[in-house]
Amino acid sequence: MSIFVRRLQSRRGRILSAQAPAIAGVGASTRRNGWKGRVGVLFLLKPMGGGAVDMFAAEAAGLNALRATQTMRVPAVIAYGQTNTGTAYIVLEAIAMGGRGRWERMGQQLAAMHRVTGDFFGWDTDNFIGRTPQRNGHYRDWVSFFREQRLGYQFELAARNGLSIPESTVLLDCLDKFFAGYAPQPSLLHGDLWSGNASFTEEGEPVMFDPAAYYGDRETDIAFTAMFGGFDPAFYQGYASIFPLHPGFAQRQRLYNLYHELNHYNLFGGSYGAQARNTVSQLLRWKKDF
Repeated sequence: MSIFVRRLQSRRGRILSAQAPAIAGVGASTRRNGWKGRVGVLFLLKPMGGGAVDMFAAEAAGLNALRATQTMRVPAVIAYGQTNTGTAYIVLEAIAMGGRGRWERMGQQLAAMHRVTGDFFGWDTDNFIGRTPQRNGHYRDWVSFFREQRLGYQFELAARNGLSIPESTVLLDCLDKFFAGYAPQPSLLHGDLWSGNASFTEEGEPVMFDPAAYYGDRETDIAFTAMFGGFDPAFYQGYASIFPLHPGFAQRQRLYNLYHELNHYNLFGGSYGAQARNTVSQLLRWKKDF
């Protein structure tokens, strides 16, 4: 156990997981939410209410899985746990970001990560998409997984939160039509890949963080990159140079982003509900042309 982790343990209470990765920056320190340490490594402390300990455990598992592929830069997990006063925390390698982006390289690295596949669709444990629980399990069939553990669950939450979409059952019943001639493989996914969860180091090296990882159709990651304005065109060109997308992606992109529209409604309410309702109607119109 590193000096850093021993000090953290003595000051912060229960540590659920501790690792000591080799991180440059002897004697360096950083400050996050008012806590400062001088322990021989660059680190980033993220504290939150005690109920977030499961969320940080899931974040650590996702970061470790992505990092293990050695396909892209991902912050190392140093420790996570809960303080004696009940505050949950995760401590990560701090990476200096803000450099000029090499978007093509980021796309190529994501494509390489998507080449890493599992034996099932899902994840060993449930995790989180934002603060919303994300159900997983092990599935052999992608459409069943996406129907039950992604769209179906978000529709249930939306109904509890006051959003009525009568056509949702019709859409769920006909999901297979969107996958005619396409058999997704269980790729390792970031799971929450938008511009706020990807950046570049000061040297221009791509970095990804804050995952909601699981094994699923790689198109879901690409779809979400476009939801809030999209990544630079060079990103998509770099991805396609390594792992081209299936021709039916254009329709499935809207289907996959429906999951995030529903989740944003369940988190924030507002216009996301109308957006999700319109997406369902659009998808059902497209279905008639299949």
